[in-house]
Amino acid sequence: MDWLTIFGNTASSLISPATLGYALAAIGLAVHFGFAGLLNMGIAAYMAIGAYGYAISILTFGLPWWAGVLIAMACSVLFSLVLGIPTLRLRGDYLAIVTIAAAEIVRLLFLSTTFDEYTGSADGLSGYHASFRASNPLPEGTYGFGPWEYTANGWWVRIVGIVLVALALLIVWAIMRSPWGRVLRGIREDEDAVRSLGKNVFSYKMQALILGGVFGSLGGIVYALPSSVNPGVYVTSLTFFVWTALLLGGAATIFGPVLGAVLYWVVQTLLSNILPALVTAGILPFMSTSQAQTLRFILVGVALMLLVIFRPQGILGNKKELTFVK
Repeated sequence: MDWLTIFGNTASSLISPATLGYALAAIGLAVHFGFAGLLNMGIAAYMAIGAYGYAISILTFGLPWWAGVLIAMACSVLFSLVLGIPTLRLRGDYLAIVTIAAAEIVRLLFLSTTFDEYTGSADGLSGYHASFRASNPLPEGTYGFGPWEYTANGWWVRIVGIVLVALALLIVWAIMRSPWGRVLRGIREDEDAVRSLGKNVFSYKMQALILGGVFGSLGGIVYALPSSVNPGVYVTSLTFFVWTALLLGGAATIFGPVLGAVLYWVVQTLLSNILPALVTAGILPFMSTSQAQTLRFILVGVALMLLVIFRPQGILGNKKELTFVK
């Protein structure tokens, strides 16, 4: 087996656009669930709205890339209002069901041929990179070393992604130390007690839903920046993968979502390289290479089960922070 290639591919996933997109989406989920106690199972919808809002703004309306980002964020705010007004008074498990349904509705809308002119239907959208790449301050060429050697455009995507993740962390860190953040934690623990103090619980929940949704939409943009937008990506399993990253790092923590996203993609990349190599080398003769690709999801699922059983607060989490941890 070519161990150098396997470890090189694994190391490159540390700062891949997918990792950074997942990190942003997981930060949004941390605001929703970790700090506000909102069981949102529709983060894929926010990522889809971010990616499509960005791509449609550029392809249909001819806006520059930065305006596309602002439009995508505005669309996520509008979606939060539409989703939150009728649902935020629901109990946690009912909210989870509703948000799963909402995410699927959003995906089917993008998949529908009714809006084919704007969304591309099943083909998705591509070719929206020109203005973003034109704004790249790096000269043409290849930079980096070892597994982290990319073109100027590859680095530009990663730099923007890293800056967005850093800004999201800074914002969450600052507001969770503020009185607003303390009220939000109080709502997570006992919203009736917070309501008895005269706080508008619904308003705080809505603000948390909007803030986390904006981070989720930014994650969708970073995820789509290097390639294309396709409705087949924003399926329910994407939501579960982002939840895996969140629970792995720690739901009610600042840096946990980023650590979880990095670990998730490092493990996924390592397994997707090493398992087929083991099959080819005859070490796993009872399965094919395609079966080996499926096995990695099984292994990640088993690891997540063990994590929830033995360390439900995640790697960086505090057990006292989460009410469901007894």
